[in-house]
Amino acid sequence: MRTVLIANRGEIALRVARTCRRLGIRTVAVYSTADRDSAVVRFADEAVHIGPAPAKGSYLNIPAIIEAARRTGADAIHPGYGFLSENPDFAEVCEDEGIVFVGPPAEVMHRLGDKAVARSMMVEAGLPLLPGSTSAVEHEGAARELAASIGYPVIIKAVAGGGGRGMRIVREPEELAAAYRETRANAQAVFGDGRVYVERYLESARHVEIQVLADRHGTAVHLGARDCSVQRRHQKLVEESPAPALDPKIVADMGDAAVRAALAAGYVGAGTFEFLVDPEGRFSFMEVNCRLQVEHPVTEMVTGLDLVAEQLRVAAGEPLGYGQDDVVTRGWAIECRINAEDPARGFTPTPGELAEFVPPGGPFVRVDTHAHSGYRVPAAYDSLLAKVVVWAPDREAAIGRMRTALGETVVRGPGMASTAGFLGEVLDHPRFRAATHDTRLVGEMLGGDAA
Repeated sequence: MRTVLIANRGEIALRVARTCRRLGIRTVAVYSTADRDSAVVRFADEAVHIGPAPAKGSYLNIPAIIEAARRTGADAIHPGYGFLSENPDFAEVCEDEGIVFVGPPAEVMHRLGDKAVARSMMVEAGLPLLPGSTSAVEHEGAARELAASIGYPVIIKAVAGGGGRGMRIVREPEELAAAYRETRANAQAVFGDGRVYVERYLESARHVEIQVLADRHGTAVHLGARDCSVQRRHQKLVEESPAPALDPKIVADMGDAAVRAALAAGYVGAGTFEFLVDPEGRFSFMEVNCRLQVEHPVTEMVTGLDLVAEQLRVAAGEPLGYGQDDVVTRGWAIECRINAEDPARGFTPTPGELAEFVPPGGPFVRVDTHAHSGYRVPAAYDSLLAKVVVWAPDREAAIGRMRTALGETVVRGPGMASTAGFLGEVLDHPRFRAATHDTRLVGEMLGGDAA
């Protein structure tokens, strides 16, 4: 692997480029008109303009990205997360062009990207699921019958959904018809696929995920658990590893289940198996993310592994070279997402010029960011400015270190707001401190489900 084109933007593009440089791999950045002066454009060995600010014409423009790879001699493409990272058609085009796609095979993404098919596959692999459909629910009547049989509340999810989008909670039978129609319409508009499925909704649950690595030679390992229960609108704000207050036996069982399912699916590369854990400690499979996660740094901090380097090695056909017994985790890591959003206004994005941006520093503090003073936060993309990650020997020390880091973080600009202050309040919350929180915490803090 000599040249890697990074088909993404922002902090993840810069993060991938840094690992490539360390490994002696040449990098090509692609950029939209809005990102002409971005950090990765300056950092990469070469940069290619691929289209206008709207992602449809640039970061989702497969022909433009493939042409950029051809022009620059890239023999591999790393898709980062979001955009085309879980698009099996893109992976197939890369294969047809003789370009290595740094991710799982297209056919695996086809199967696991279809949430209903993935649920059916997990049943065959012996993973526990919440009661619900194992195929798409084709009409409102079927959804109503299924909801009545499994009991309310239920959640209606887009088969092609992801990133916390394409789902609707239904607590009463009279709400179901409208929720079913709206979820289907939204799924068609956002994902180009209006199919949905229905499952039981857990009011009180923790969101725990297992990081998996698998090579092309039949070896797969898990790298422990991450807790990402602090969320707004089903999108994560705080992640930590290991998952607090969970019986190690439960974590081991989830890890074994994820590895078993990855091998059964023919998975290759880095992937995340997501689970819900109820108050009694019972876990249920939710979905698979066939890509690098935003929160992968917390796993890197406790394992000492560079997950992007592992992705590149596996994509190049190398074996992992280690087994489950060789994976050792040490200490505690927490990640906070600093978004250009206003928590007081329902996390409304606040794009514009970043007049002053000062990231935190100090021992065992990592900041993954593409932002800087004078940077203009585009309205066209996700509002993530930085990921602040800390490591400490234990959870209490990690929380203290993160509180200090958040206090040092400066985000200022006309009309600009950030999540830094609110995340400090989350870390101070008694339920978070006691590790008794669940996915409802942010909503409870802000006084409603809209959070």
